[in-house]
Amino acid sequence: MADFGQIWTEKYRPVRLKDMINQEHIVSRLQAFVDSGSIPHMLFAGPPGVGKTTAALCIARELFGEHWQENYMETNASDERGIDVIRHKIKNFARTKPLGGDFKIIFLDEADALTKDAQQALRRTMEIYSKICRFVLSCNYPSKVIEPIQSRTVVFRFRPFTKADMQKMLVKVATGEGVKFDEGALEAIAEIASGDARYSTNLFQAASSIGDKLTRATVFEAAARARPEEVKNLLKFTFAGDFSKARDVLIDLTANKGISGDLIIREIHKQIVEAENLPDLKKVELLNSVGEFEFRMLEGANEIIQLDALLAKICAVMK
Repeated sequence: MADFGQIWTEKYRPVRLKDMINQEHIVSRLQAFVDSGSIPHMLFAGPPGVGKTTAALCIARELFGEHWQENYMETNASDERGIDVIRHKIKNFARTKPLGGDFKIIFLDEADALTKDAQQALRRTMEIYSKICRFVLSCNYPSKVIEPIQSRTVVFRFRPFTKADMQKMLVKVATGEGVKFDEGALEAIAEIASGDARYSTNLFQAASSIGDKLTRATVFEAAARARPEEVKNLLKFTFAGDFSKARDVLIDLTANKGISGDLIIREIHKQIVEAENLPDLKKVELLNSVGEFEFRMLEGANEIIQLDALLAKICAVMK
C-alpha cells in the first residue's frame, strides 16, 4: 500500500553517492574526494531537480558519519541574499571548530541569487576559514556568480535526467510503494518533467493517488497539462483554417479542464517544432508568433484573448 503520508522525494533521496542516478561523470570525481577524506570548495551548476543538494548531503554523510548534521549547514541564498547573512550567519558557523573532523561544510543553495556585495563578502570568508570550513555552492546560472568565487571552486556541471534514467528512478519508487502503473504513465511523467527528478517524483506521488492504477491519463490530470494529442487536434483545425473548431478545442482545454494558457502555449510550441510536414519557413513564422504571444501573456495580458489571437494568427499564416 502506497504511503502518502510522507514526501517521496525525501523518502527516496539517495544517502550515498553510489546511489545517485544520471550523474556518473560527477559522482566518480566526488567519490574520489570523499575517499581521500577531504574536499575543495565546489560549485554545483545545473537546472533544478538534478541532484545538486543530494550530492552535498551525500558528501556530508560519508565524510562525517553520525556527526554530519553538526558539521553541515545549509542555507538558501534566494531567501537570505544580502551581505548580512554572510557577515553573521555564515561567518559564525564557519569560525566554530568542527566536531569529529578536520573541517565543516556550508552548502549555499541558489548562490547565483546573492547580491554582488554579498558575493564579495563570501569570497573573503572562503579565504579566511578555508582550513576549517569548505563551501559548496549551488546555482542554476553560473554566469551570475562572480569570477573570484568561480576561480576558488571546482566547478561541477550537473545534467538534466535522461528519460531512461528518470523512468528507472520511478520504477524504484513504484516498487517501494507498491504502485501499479502502465508503461505509458512513466513515459508521460518523464516527458512532462523535462529532466527534473524532484518534480517527476512529486508528480508521480500526486498521480498515484488517483485511482488504483497509474495511467497516462491520470498523469496528465495530476499535472494539469494538455495531452499532446489534444494540442495536435487543436493545431489540425488551425492549420486547416477552421478557427471555430480550433477555438472549441481551446475552450474545452481552458474552461472545462482548467489547463493554464502558458502550458497550452508551450505545448503548441513543442508541436510546431516537431511537426514533420511543416516547411521550415512556416515554422519560423509560427514560432515567432508563439514567442510574441507568450511574452504578452507573461506581461499580464488576458490568456484567452491572447490564445484566440494566436490561433487567428496561425490560421492566417497557414491560409
